[in-house]
Amino acid sequence: MDLGLKNKVVLVTGGSRGLGRAICQGLAAEGAHVAVNYLRTQPGQWLADMRSRAGIQAMAVRGDISKAAQVRRMFERIEAELGPLDVLINNAGYWPKSLVKDMSETEWEQNLAVNLTGPFLTCREAVRLWLRDHRPGRIVNITSLTAYYGTTTGHAHYACAKAGLANFTISLAREMAPHGILVNSVSPGFMVTDMTTEAIKEHRDQYLSRIPLRRFADPAEVVPAVLFLASGGASYITGCSLHVNGGLLMH
Repeated sequence: MDLGLKNKVVLVTGGSRGLGRAICQGLAAEGAHVAVNYLRTQPGQWLADMRSRAGIQAMAVRGDISKAAQVRRMFERIEAELGPLDVLINNAGYWPKSLVKDMSETEWEQNLAVNLTGPFLTCREAVRLWLRDHRPGRIVNITSLTAYYGTTTGHAHYACAKAGLANFTISLAREMAPHGILVNSVSPGFMVTDMTTEAIKEHRDQYLSRIPLRRFADPAEVVPAVLFLASGGASYITGCSLHVNGGLLMH
């Protein structure tokens, strides 16, 4: 199936490692031109290798998605170097650990800034540009199983932010549907990434006991769902949450 992503310009926030990196590589394999957003961890040699191997344009763009001015500059750079944006994938995430009884206001606010305010700012910038230019667009927000399932391991602030993002996705989808702008989300379950390694070590048996498939996901197993919702194959889908969780949440 041709996903129709060849020569599309795609921004992936938090794209330098983990799921974000896997998404960028999947997009490149489909012939998309990729802007890899990062804040602290710069993309490594893999970005240059991906560019030369796939024959596509790819750029690294540093920016704090929780800061409106930095988001605007990031979008301006992408348009100047790659062309008008076609797809936004909000993948950047922040997953600190703190039980509610120990959580400070600063910890709560920092979590919401990255996991909820950041996607709001990037979505707002994207839809403003598409509406200005009378162009369609695609947004895929990466939420989380915890948005629907909750958490007992000290990530309530993360779960709340992701639940907000899931609802924001639906609301934005309703607003933008008349303009041909499609907004969906992908909700991964437990994946093995740099961000989750320590928690998986600490709670491995507890987590595995909940998953019907009895294993954790590799980020590459989540990528097809993201690419599909970004593609022409999802032209009649908006406001959808696609769950990729090994059967942990079924509905």
